[in-house]
Amino acid sequence: MQHWDRIEAFVEVVRRGSFAGAAKRLGVSSSHVSRLVARLETQLETQLLYRTTRTLRLTDAGSVYFEHCAQLFDGFQEALAAIDDYQQQPSGVLRLTCASTFGEKYIAPVVNDFLARHSRLQVHMEFTNRRVDIVDEGFDVAIRTGALPDSSLIARRLCDRREYIVGSAEYFERHARPHTLGELTAHNCLHGSLDHWAFDVEGQHRTQRVEGGWRANSGLALLDAVRKGLGLAQLPDYYVEEDLASGRLVSVLDQYACGHTAVWVVYPRHRHLSPKVRQFVDFLIENRSR
Repeated sequence: MQHWDRIEAFVEVVRRGSFAGAAKRLGVSSSHVSRLVARLETQLETQLLYRTTRTLRLTDAGSVYFEHCAQLFDGFQEALAAIDDYQQQPSGVLRLTCASTFGEKYIAPVVNDFLARHSRLQVHMEFTNRRVDIVDEGFDVAIRTGALPDSSLIARRLCDRREYIVGSAEYFERHARPHTLGELTAHNCLHGSLDHWAFDVEGQHRTQRVEGGWRANSGLALLDAVRKGLGLAQLPDYYVEEDLASGRLVSVLDQYACGHTAVWVVYPRHRHLSPKVRQFVDFLIENRSR
């Protein structure tokens, strides 16, 4: 087993030109440095230094050994500096996944702002409504909406999220507005990726299967269908806020609106979180209201 403290002492003695100088640099006594170098010579079975009361110089073997050891310790210091720099400045590739519409509208602009501040960073964003296994698929960060299942991932809350049951103003000219959940059976309920809708009933979360003749795994397609009066849909706030404000869409069953869900940023649990993930998550949370 190699004794690195002996090699470090030897290198510092040569560079400082004395045992006292090396001792000061290493924060130990001169006698301790002398013992380390002596033990190194014993270990190598080679004399590395000529010592007199006035001078200190390398033997031929010592010159060869110092040349290699100096490069070794210079490389070690560069590695320490590099890892310190890495821990401070985001670099490499940040891989992120998010649901399509929410990601394109809200997350991508924040990612782009973050990227503009860190020239050493690259980013790969994948927008998909598929539930991605970020560990198996090699993603650093995911943005998730709704209730989170138990997992080993770390989750931080970004913002609240509310689900609305909506229909177009034109649709409600032809159909009565539902006032109870049971009245949904009289309506064409447009399906997104799920065949059930979520509600809060007397403080309890519940789901209810709904029936209808339209289905798509696209929120924008679902929004277009409900705008055109094809039926009712359950959509999150970021899809329908503008349409509700303009009166183009009408919200019903608000007393059962599912408001317990949220938007989360999740990432794998690591003992040492990389700067790109740590700083991006902090930046995202700081800018979540934009």
